Amino acid sequence: MSVSNKIPEVSFFKFLKHANAILQNPLPFHAKNFDTLGDIFRLKIGFGKSVLFCRDAGLLQHALQKNQKNYTKSYIQTKDLAKYVGKGLLTAEGAHWQKQRKLIQPAFHKGQLKLLVDTIQKTILAELKNIKTGKPMDVFPVFNDLAFQTVIKSIFNINISGADIDSLQHTTEATQKMLVQELRQPFFVWWFNLSGKTKKHLDLTQNSRTILKRLVEERKQSSGDHHDLLDMLLSAKYEDGSKMDENQLVDEILILFAAGHETTSNALTFTCELLARNPTAQSKIASEIKKIKSESTDCMHWIKNASYTKLVIEESMRLFPPAYFMDRVNIEEDTYNGIVLPKGSNLLFSIYEIHRHSDFWKQPNEFIPERFLDENIKFSKNYFPFGAGPRMCIGNNFAMYEMILAIIALVAQFEIIEKESPIQIKPLITLKPHNAILEFKNRI
Repeated sequence: MSVSNKIPEVSFFKFLKHANAILQNPLPFHAKNFDTLGDIFRLKIGFGKSVLFCRDAGLLQHALQKNQKNYTKSYIQTKDLAKYVGKGLLTAEGAHWQKQRKLIQPAFHKGQLKLLVDTIQKTILAELKNIKTGKPMDVFPVFNDLAFQTVIKSIFNINISGADIDSLQHTTEATQKMLVQELRQPFFVWWFNLSGKTKKHLDLTQNSRTILKRLVEERKQSSGDHHDLLDMLLSAKYEDGSKMDENQLVDEILILFAAGHETTSNALTFTCELLARNPTAQSKIASEIKKIKSESTDCMHWIKNASYTKLVIEESMRLFPPAYFMDRVNIEEDTYNGIVLPKGSNLLFSIYEIHRHSDFWKQPNEFIPERFLDENIKFSKNYFPFGAGPRMCIGNNFAMYEMILAIIALVAQFEIIEKESPIQIKPLITLKPHNAILEFKNRI
């Protein structure tokens, strides 16, 4: 018997037995298996099909960095997700991914992002006007709209009709929910196809593509510089001097919608939830804001000097990582710490579990922003808010700029008060907050 067969297994029948609970929230099911079976176990999801669930940070680092050439993204992203968002950076693999990454990377350099900061700041201030004081409210819709509007305005720094924005946002969120159903209930995929449910969502995606193609064509016909991501993407050239064709450009924009707004809105909501429960941290941010604003009115100065605000966001993403799972498939057989991983093994790494693993973190379930004063933690093999290795999230700096400015604007205006406990979660493709009921009181 090979060493790989010694990996503990969870049967398909146990999977079926807990199918409804897994559909709602798979984390308790996986946590129980990790606690019982150890840091890696095999879950049978069908006849002849299985997934290796892992919370071994060393193995994740091995797959993402040390032996990354032997690992590719799984069918979930390269096929299942790609059918809704196309072959952009998030879903592409191999030579196509390398070509696109090299082309797009310069648009997300810090120097280029400086051009977007004023747009981001204006969008944040406009969206925070939707916060009502003096009564409990679910803050997630506010941050969800804020993050989507920020992505939209950063890509298209022009006026877009409300109908187009609503349609694009609806499609982005509806297709994600559909994909979650397909992934967590694979035994019903035949019914989703037969009933027309899958086609309905594919049609939504096609409608979004039509809208985006029209917006791109309008941009091509316009004159002047707009200082947005679309300008950068339209002017970017491959090594042979050619530019992205229209379909590829639309794919990349759809990826920015899917990956660029959902994760940020989740992280901002969880950060507010944590600040509401930790008034001392909230006060420290308020004091920091007064200091940096007295020094300069430049948003980039605020971003660079809001050091405690950044610690809070980093700790929030440790406790509630938006990308709470990462998947990989090994191209050839591999060995890690005596475990043989046969060619084509499906590995699903739980970032949520790694970020709360008692072997890696002191008081792992406690909110302690000061732990990130140790710079080594941010770059350790135990912290993966934006992934790691060559495929680390291309928009990590964009996301941090946006989140820092949003928390600065929020705490400068409001005191955040806790209303519900504990913090509730709703894991979909990303880790979403649920019933994020808070109350806001004017600080000024």
